[in-house]
Amino acid sequence: MKRTAIIAFSVVPAIVAMMLPDVCAMIKPTQRLSNHIDTSGQLIAMKMPMFVSGEHPTSGSVSVVREGENKYIEFGEDFKTDSGPDLFVILHKNKDVIGTTKAPTHSIKEGDYVTLEPLKKVKGKQRYKIPSEVNLENYKSVAIWCRQFNATFGAATLPQ
Repeated sequence: MKRTAIIAFSVVPAIVAMMLPDVCAMIKPTQRLSNHIDTSGQLIAMKMPMFVSGEHPTSGSVSVVREGENKYIEFGEDFKTDSGPDLFVILHKNKDVIGTTKAPTHSIKEGDYVTLEPLKKVKGKQRYKIPSEVNLENYKSVAIWCRQFNATFGAATLPQ
């Protein structure tokens, strides 16, 4: 009986060890997931959208965060854009601001967006409060926009 148990305990791990590389090869990487959970424990954004460049190189993740009654747009630590004059964070009605506007400036039309705040910094994690009177369902993307030259530096589609 002891010999059978010893064989079983040494054979099973050996079989598992042989199969492990094949099992790992079958696992496909997925998109990054947001770890933002509201105060009730509800997940706000499952897939973390990424900025795409427009007038200037812009990259990094963005998510929608809810804390109590307040909602925020939050840029990840990986956020980065160029500096420029008069930069603002805006919410735009179009899902694909960069793809539906003309290069090089990717100008936007008044009435298609709402301004949140001036851009706080060109790198790193930061947060922008969405005013309570703004219905987030009416806006499909967030963008970094130069008001002075009506140039969109970059944009990201918001999770729906």
